[in-house]
Amino acid sequence: MRVVGVSFNKIEKNRAWASSQSFPFELWSDRNRELALHYGAASSPRAFAPSRITVLLDASGALLLRYDKVDVGTHPGDVLEDCRALLGPAPSTPQEPGAE
Repeated sequence: MRVVGVSFNKIEKNRAWASSQSFPFELWSDRNRELALHYGAASSPRAFAPSRITVLLDASGALLLRYDKVDVGTHPGDVLEDCRALLGPAPSTPQEPGAE
């Protein structure tokens, strides 16, 4: 599974923001609004800011789920729960010998 964020900001601004927030994922720049238009986060290439949405895609890019309303307080847990339902539990990480 791969998580990315997308905004309309310049690459340099996204890089600085992602670093300051310690994001554990990539933050892409969609300056031409191509992704936002494709996934419905913007209705025009002149949009000032995208709508806050989440899309889950499979490995081939097919849409699995779409979230048009995002509650930042519950959304990460909701998405993880849906991912587990779609993909099953995450594989367990083998422990080092002697670790308990």
